[in-house]
Amino acid sequence: MAVLLFICSSRIHADVTLAPLFRDNTVLQRDKPVPIWGKADPGEKVNVSFNRQTQTAVTDNHGRWRVQLAAMPASSTPAKLTVQGKNTLTIQNVLVGEVWLCSGQSNMEWLVKDSLNAEQEIAAADFPQIRHFRVPHVAAVSPQGDCGSTWTVCSPASAGAYSAAAYYFGRELCRQLGVPIGLINSSWGGTQIESWMSPAGLAGDPAGPEVDKRWQEEIQAMPAKRAAYEKALAQWNKDAAEAKKNGKVFKIRKPSEPMGIGSRQQPSALYNAMIAPLVPYAIRGVIWYQGEANAPRYVEYRTLFPSMIRQWRHDFRQGDFPFYYVQLANHRPRKHWAFLREAQEYALKLPATGQAVAIDIGESNGIHPKNKQEVGRRLALNAFATTYGLEIEYSGPRYAGMTVERGEVRLRFRHDQGLKTKDPAMPGFEIAGHDRKFVPASARIDGEAVVVSSKETKEPVAVRYAWASDPPVSLYNAAGLPAAPFRTDNWDE
Repeated sequence: MAVLLFICSSRIHADVTLAPLFRDNTVLQRDKPVPIWGKADPGEKVNVSFNRQTQTAVTDNHGRWRVQLAAMPASSTPAKLTVQGKNTLTIQNVLVGEVWLCSGQSNMEWLVKDSLNAEQEIAAADFPQIRHFRVPHVAAVSPQGDCGSTWTVCSPASAGAYSAAAYYFGRELCRQLGVPIGLINSSWGGTQIESWMSPAGLAGDPAGPEVDKRWQEEIQAMPAKRAAYEKALAQWNKDAAEAKKNGKVFKIRKPSEPMGIGSRQQPSALYNAMIAPLVPYAIRGVIWYQGEANAPRYVEYRTLFPSMIRQWRHDFRQGDFPFYYVQLANHRPRKHWAFLREAQEYALKLPATGQAVAIDIGESNGIHPKNKQEVGRRLALNAFATTYGLEIEYSGPRYAGMTVERGEVRLRFRHDQGLKTKDPAMPGFEIAGHDRKFVPASARIDGEAVVVSSKETKEPVAVRYAWASDPPVSLYNAAGLPAAPFRTDNWDE
């Protein structure tokens, strides 16, 4: 018996779609061209209309289309963005203002509801011009095109779930500039910088081969780690069941599942899933709070961090946009944190970068400082002074040079107007001679300099300030901003 199969094919039409950032309540970047993109059937004509302009594109063979809106001034008047192909999409309540990408690990992810004075801050969070887009936690082995989420309008009902550092930064901008603020929060706790870099960015970095070697070793160790985990988990389940049976209550820490391929610790995995889908959305700049997870490998961070900044700028194709980061706050003794803070400063060699020092607002017993208001304010000071042209002081004293005079070291600083101390004893300074042994030093302010000495060190050659994980801090300028930790030597640990 012969069976004749008739295969009927009919073309399935794909609706016009928009990239994930284009949703109701979005904020578009003012004063620069704005790319709008999405997907449709190959060869389909797509019209995009917004703010009295219409741009047209024809999709390529892969169904991708993209237009570019001309630069627009800020606007707080809600408007519609319409996309028309074989179907029509309408995005409501669109504003035009300042858009910032906010990224990093847990201190950027840390929520308003978990921060200082949360109840009062949330109750007062009535800023309909501020919008927040939270990129979901996803890791991927290849670049993705989607990161489904929504923009939310800032209100007491929504603000508690915002990134605290991002929100307080955005609030400062909104109050000062008087324009809408869009905050794209792409952050994930416990993550390393290499996860946020593209394969090309890592390949071009001196530390790239070591990062790859370490990951290959991790892959080789995965079967053994998985077996150990399964054994520990089985024992944990047995102990938990026994405790429940006997009516006992005690804490048994559940074993942590080992990271595998496609986990958040895989190099490039977060770039692929949490940054690539955002490219090339028009932004003003980036704020970044990360580094804790890389502290033991601070030497690598000296090149990885600048490489990531260069790579993101290249990928977004919007020039050297501003990139401001938070230097790690003080925290309980951790061996490498002083060196990681120094490694972060290598990024300052790049144009349009800035640092918010947090050495005085951390918590000895908590890795997540709750005072994110001051973190946001100090980031905003960088933006006001170096992006928006306001004539304000944005940095605390920064070491600029030293001279030795009769057994004393005279330290010079930039951002040195009105040097002052909050502690007359001026703790935090150490001094060393040719033996390279640092001892606590006496310090005093002399005009726009600090003079450091010690009776134990007759011929000083080096000074360090706040060079510890949780150091005493004493030096500020007239703006009330703390001096950045520094050392005058380049010795190994």
